Amino acid sequence: MPELHDFAAIRTALADLPGPDTAAGRDAAARNGQLTKPPGALGRLEELAQWYAGWRGDPRPEIAAPQVLVFAGNHGVAAQGVSAFPAEVTIQMVANFRAGGAAINQLARLAGARMDVHELELDRPTADFTRGPAMTEAEACLAFATGWTAVAPDADLVVAGEMGIANTTSAAAIATAILGGENWAGRGTGVDDVGLARKEAAIAAGLAANPGRTGLEVLAALGGREIAAMAGAVAGARAHRIPVILDGFIGSAAALTLWAESPATLDHCLAGHLSAEGAHDRMLAAMGKTPLLSLGLRLGEGSGAALAIQVLKGALACHSGMATFAEAGVSDG
Repeated sequence: MPELHDFAAIRTALADLPGPDTAAGRDAAARNGQLTKPPGALGRLEELAQWYAGWRGDPRPEIAAPQVLVFAGNHGVAAQGVSAFPAEVTIQMVANFRAGGAAINQLARLAGARMDVHELELDRPTADFTRGPAMTEAEACLAFATGWTAVAPDADLVVAGEMGIANTTSAAAIATAILGGENWAGRGTGVDDVGLARKEAAIAAGLAANPGRTGLEVLAALGGREIAAMAGAVAGARAHRIPVILDGFIGSAAALTLWAESPATLDHCLAGHLSAEGAHDRMLAAMGKTPLLSLGLRLGEGSGAALAIQVLKGALACHSGMATFAEAGVSDG
């Protein structure tokens, strides 16, 4: 693992990440053209299989060892009354994850994925970003490195999820800082109109208190430890050529900080689903990601991405398991 002690070191690591295996991608495309189906009949599933094959360096791959990572952190901006739930819920939900009682536990189990939970200094929330940076550079880098090292080198697919009261406020602030525009704040855990107004005010104050930042600096100034860890996991997976399925609004905001450094950093990532958090579609559009699912989900935890594993598994089952015309003795026209 590279040293990730400051932003310069992280940027050096990001610039050295591997790309896909082009030969495996070409072989996968050739195989796709020989399968017992009309050309393009499986639509996007064909593209997904070839994309995955390139990243795994195998023209006939399967998903055998997916990993779901859940990172938990507490946010100082919660003091601004931006969430419908108190910060104590983060700790309580971590216990629920470890007991196997959350939605993400069920979806990870269904996908045959190992699930690892990492809580990041829950007894020490980040600073309130309405008054200055949420994290120092050193704190953000430590969380980023935690995510990077959490990726199992033998995994063949990674999902990064989160838990952290007030983190939709943080994610909306990140999107506003990087992409500009207005109305990035949504209702998150279900805040009322007054709560939504508090979120919007907190985001405006956060941007005023932390001006002129991009990419990793935005991650430190407006993010949370769990968001920084998710960004680290996305980058760490790329270091092993492991494809990633991004989760919803918060997971996409974590990835957005990497995209702001270099859009190509996310070439190994799919968008698992379109969240019910209103501005998620604009964030995905900015990053050039088309979601696999749109089911009105807004739970977080990695739940939508974990469910999307099934779609990618289906794409690979058809690609790798179908017979070719020659194997099946079927005329290809």
